[in-house]
Amino acid sequence: MSGSSMDSGDFLSDPEQAPGAAGENGGLRDGNGPARERRPMRVGTIVWGLVLISLASLLLAVRVADVRLDAGLVALGLTIGAGTALVVGGLLTAVNRRS
Repeated sequence: MSGSSMDSGDFLSDPEQAPGAAGENGGLRDGNGPARERRPMRVGTIVWGLVLISLASLLLAVRVADVRLDAGLVALGLTIGAGTALVVGGLLTAVNRRS
């Protein structure tokens, strides 16, 4: 493609022109328009990820280390912990948006 106006080496010399490159404000570029704003991570995503990691760790401990756990108490503890984290995270997000 010798008639192309853009050489593949242009991306190496100017990283701002590369598709997906971060703009001046730290936003993401899709290659077609101005930079998009980065959205913060959602509290729910983080909390449910921690719940799954905790549950997987407990299951691994039961299988590998022969630990005895009451399934009802584990479920209750995870539910209380996740609910508390979701409420606190939501309140903190609301307070940060107001200020």
